[in-house]
Amino acid sequence: MMSGSGVQMDQDVAKAAGAIGLDALTREARRDLARLNFPAANWVLPVDGPDGRPVLDVLVVGGGMVGQTAGFALMRDGIRHIRIVDRAPRGGEGPWGTYARMLTLRSPKHVNGPDLGVASLTFRAWYEAQHGEAAFEALHKAGRLDWLAYLLWVRETVGIPVENGVAVTAIEPVGGLVRASLAGPAGAETVWARKVVMASGRDGSGAPRLPAYPSLPDRALAHGRVFHSMDDIDFQRFAGGSVAVLGGGASAFDNAGTALEAGATKVMMFLRRPMLPQINKSKWTGFPGFLNGFTALDDELRWRFYTYIFAEQVPPPYESVLRCEQHAGFTIRFDETWTDIEADTAGVTIVTPKGRHRFDAAILGTGFDVDLLQRPECASFRDDVLLWRDRVGTAKAAADPEPARFPYLGPGFELLPRDAAPAGIAHIHMFNWGVTMSHGALAGDVPGIAPGANRLAQALVRALFVEDAEPHWQRLLVHDDEELKPTGYFVAPEDR
Repeated sequence: MMSGSGVQMDQDVAKAAGAIGLDALTREARRDLARLNFPAANWVLPVDGPDGRPVLDVLVVGGGMVGQTAGFALMRDGIRHIRIVDRAPRGGEGPWGTYARMLTLRSPKHVNGPDLGVASLTFRAWYEAQHGEAAFEALHKAGRLDWLAYLLWVRETVGIPVENGVAVTAIEPVGGLVRASLAGPAGAETVWARKVVMASGRDGSGAPRLPAYPSLPDRALAHGRVFHSMDDIDFQRFAGGSVAVLGGGASAFDNAGTALEAGATKVMMFLRRPMLPQINKSKWTGFPGFLNGFTALDDELRWRFYTYIFAEQVPPPYESVLRCEQHAGFTIRFDETWTDIEADTAGVTIVTPKGRHRFDAAILGTGFDVDLLQRPECASFRDDVLLWRDRVGTAKAAADPEPARFPYLGPGFELLPRDAAPAGIAHIHMFNWGVTMSHGALAGDVPGIAPGANRLAQALVRALFVEDAEPHWQRLLVHDDEELKPTGYFVAPEDR
């Protein structure tokens, strides 16, 4: 039998070998990028802003998986005068190290995206470099924290310039530019950009969905006992106690599992449905035809596809269900929604049509709402944005109110103005969950990240070039590389 010191030695050796393997992969990936001439030379012409300083070509709001992949694609295509900012500290961008509480990703381990087609930047390459090919073959799905570490490695290897601790507090289209107010370590700052990309995550086009209860008009009255699943929750507080969970989706099960693993002896989940959703219809969409062709459909078909997918809902991953089922203290009450929450300093009382239930705390696994009106940074233009409800009519919007609140986006994810609205809002590009009704899940779900980032970069390349077509024409007129100068057939400019 191996002693404890022997096990530790083997672990240390494996860790050292993994570090050596990752260092080698980093060098290989950077060689591959150099072979691809990355980053491409900057071709966008400089523009001065109202403050006399050079205007950013693109400001990317959000530095998580989606924002950093967007930045990668822009750099690859020669858009270099960019800033990528994120309000969170390094490693806290997006859900992976914060409110995502699943043990593994939902996606299969072989799905790519943040690599943008560079084989040495794939998750598989990263994992095999540290653990070997056999370990990847044996791996079920990518671990959540492994995925976070992988994303940070891609960022550092590629050289994607994410500025952490910088929040965007306001965005305002002004003429042909966008003015953004930033708050960071250096204080308040105003920047001007030709384009802004809203890559601000799952809640970046709305806010956490919070049902209204008579006794709990806001969570300030919850005495630290009622949480949304995206909140920073100290689960150790529930050791030996009881927790109620509303909802039966992935986040609801992951929060229930985390509470049980932290020592909660009773976790009860409440669903309004008689059973869990059974089929993940959105999984069907992850093939090239849909990812690349959906946006070419007419409004009626796009509306039909996604209102159906949303209505069917998504079952929780079986891994998350099994994680909870192994605990004796876990139960589900079907057909029993909540009508009220009564919170006090000692706990909460959940009121349902079938009775009253007492718990130490409650977690709302109710997901996120899509509603630009809830985003404070969008206050200057939110009433001017074309929404899907403006396209499908009153009856359809009333039947499916949440899809109707999605922004109706142009081909490059740009916001479109209502009839009397200023056209300048088209300089703002959504690249978060808000793209789904118009483009499919290209800005959040891993299978769609590469098609989405490529489409975004191509749209911005096209827009920036078209806006500067006349100056580029002048540059063409004076272009002279004197190709034949080393030969006897060269003719000087004055003799042509």
